[in-house]
Amino acid sequence: MNIKLNNIISNLPSVPGVYQFIDKNGIILYVGKAKNLKKRVSSYFLNDPSANKKVRVLVSKIIDIKYLIVDSESDALLLENNLIKEYQPRYNILLKDDKTFPWICIKNERFPRIYYTRSNNKDGSEYFGPYTSVVMVKTILNFIKKLYTIRNCNYELSQEKIEQKKYKPCMEFHLGNCLAPCIGNQSIYQYNSNIKNIKKILKGSITDIIDYLNVLMKTYANKMDYENAQIIKNKIDIISNYRSKSTVVNSTISNVDVYSLIEQDEQISVNFLKVINGAIVQVHSLFLKRRLDERLDEILSLAILDIRQKMLSDSNLIIVPFIPDVKLPNVKYQIPKQGDKLKLLELSERNSKIFLNERLKISFLKSEKSSNNVNKMLKNLKVDMRLSKIPFHIECFDNSNLQGSNPVAACVVYKNGIPSKKDYRHFNIKSVIGPDDYESMREIVYRRYKSILDDNENLPDLIIVDGGKGQLSAAVDSLKELQIFDKINIIGIAKRLEEIFYPNDPVPLYINKNSSSLKMIQKIRNETHRFGINFHRLKRSKRISKSVLDQIKGIGIKTKLELFKKFNSVEKIFKATEGQLAAIAGQKNAKKIKEYYSSNN
Repeated sequence: MNIKLNNIISNLPSVPGVYQFIDKNGIILYVGKAKNLKKRVSSYFLNDPSANKKVRVLVSKIIDIKYLIVDSESDALLLENNLIKEYQPRYNILLKDDKTFPWICIKNERFPRIYYTRSNNKDGSEYFGPYTSVVMVKTILNFIKKLYTIRNCNYELSQEKIEQKKYKPCMEFHLGNCLAPCIGNQSIYQYNSNIKNIKKILKGSITDIIDYLNVLMKTYANKMDYENAQIIKNKIDIISNYRSKSTVVNSTISNVDVYSLIEQDEQISVNFLKVINGAIVQVHSLFLKRRLDERLDEILSLAILDIRQKMLSDSNLIIVPFIPDVKLPNVKYQIPKQGDKLKLLELSERNSKIFLNERLKISFLKSEKSSNNVNKMLKNLKVDMRLSKIPFHIECFDNSNLQGSNPVAACVVYKNGIPSKKDYRHFNIKSVIGPDDYESMREIVYRRYKSILDDNENLPDLIIVDGGKGQLSAAVDSLKELQIFDKINIIGIAKRLEEIFYPNDPVPLYINKNSSSLKMIQKIRNETHRFGINFHRLKRSKRISKSVLDQIKGIGIKTKLELFKKFNSVEKIFKATEGQLAAIAGQKNAKKIKEYYSSNN
C-alpha cells in the first residue's frame, strides 16, 4: 500500500459513511457503505491470502479513496444505492432502473379522468402503482369502467363552460359509458363519490367498497327500487369476481412487503410481493450478479431499498427470510415461522426460484449458442487452412521496427476463439543488430517456445506468422531447433494479397476474401500488429524522453517528439541543416541544436 492510501486510511473516522475506490484514471471502481468507515476500508488492505481473487485485483487498482460521512446506516445504504445507479462501478452489483413501470393516474382536474401512463409527474395528480404488467393495469381499468361511468374526453369542464353549454355529448354518452357531465347530466358530487370509491379499489380496500355497496343495495331494496338494487348487486358480483382472481391469504394482513432471495452460482434473484388486505397487488423480481464477496444480508438490503424506491412502498412491516444488513427508519423486519405470513414468504421464494431458473436458462442458451458458433468457426478454420487439428489455442507473432529503430516483437494468444490477454507477450529483440525481420522472427519464436517447454506449459494448436515465406521459414527453423516442428501447425500470412503460406510449399493458398476463416486470421493478425505497435511507441517515447537533447535548454518533450518523428535518431537530427530543424522546432531552437552539436564535436 502506498503512502497516500496509508495516510487516507489512517485518518478515516470510525463512523457510518460511504466510500469510493478510485483508479489511476479517476474512474470509480467500487462504492461501499460502512457502519464504521475506518474498520471497513482497512479490511481491504490486510493482505489476506485467502481473500477473493476479484478483491485482490480490485485493491491492486486503487490509487485514491473518497468518502462521505452520514448520520446513520440507512442514510449510508440510500447514498450507496444512488451512487451505484449513477456511476455503475465495475466491481459493484448492478442495480439498474432498466424498466419504466406503468401507473394508473387520477388526473388533478374537475371531473378527473383515469388512465394509465408510464410517467409519474409531480402535477398534483394521484398516481397508483407502479404495476409490473400493462395487462394488469388494463384489467383494472376495464374493471373500473364496468363499475363506474368515468369520462375519457379531455374537455376543460369548468362550471362556467358547462353552464354556457360549450360542449355536446359524445359517442361515449350514447354508448352508456359516460353520464355526460359536460352538459350538466352528472353533478360534481356524484362524480367525485365514484372517484373516491375508485381510489379505495386502487389502494386495495375492496372490502370497504363491498360493505358500502351492500348497504346501498339494501337501501334501494327497502325503497322497492329493485332496478337500482339489481344494478348495485351486479357491481358487487363484479368486485367479488375480481377479488377471487387475486391471491388472497388473510384479509387481516394489511400493507405488508414480502422479500425472498435465492442464489445459485453467484447469480441472485430477489422477489417482491406487495400485500394489501390479504391480496397480492404487486409482484416484481430483480436479477443480480455477485461481483465481489458481498454478503447476502448486504445484497438483500440493497435490493429492498431499490425496490421500495421503484414501487414507492411505505410499508412498515417487511417479511424476509433473514434480517438484512441495514435497518430502515420506522420499518420492522419479521422472519415468519408459521401461518399465513410464512405461506407468503414461501410463495415469494417459489417465484424467486422460477425467475432465477428462467434467467439462468436464457444465459445458458446464449452461452451454448455462442460456444456452438465458436466451435463451428474453429472447425471451418481447420478445414480451410488444411490443419491437422482444430485450433483451440492460436498464437500469432509480429515484428515492429518502425524506420529501423527500437526493434521489438509481439505475441498475441487466442483461446477458444477469443483473446487471452493475460497470455499476450512483448519481446525486446536482443540478438539482432539493425532491422532484420527474418532473424528477429527466428529469435522471438525460439525464445517463446523455449520458455513454454522449460515451464512445461501447453503448446498452441496453430502458430500464425505475420509475413511471407521469409518470416515463416525463420520461425520453422526455430521450431525445428526445439524439436517441436512436427507437433504444431504453422502458417504465414502475407499482408499485400492476404496469401497463406505453408512450410515447404512454394505455392501460397488463396482463400475467399469473404470467408469467416480469413476474417478470423486477419483479426488475430491485426490485434498482434496493434499490440506490437503500442509497445514500440512506448519504447520510442521512453527513448525520446531520455535523450541527449535533454541537455539543450528549451527543447521540450513535444519538440523532441516532432524531431524524432521526422529524423528518427539523434545522429540524423544533428546532421540536419538549420533550415530543416527550424521547419519543425522553430528558428531559435534550431540554432540552439546546431550550437550544442558544434561545441561538443
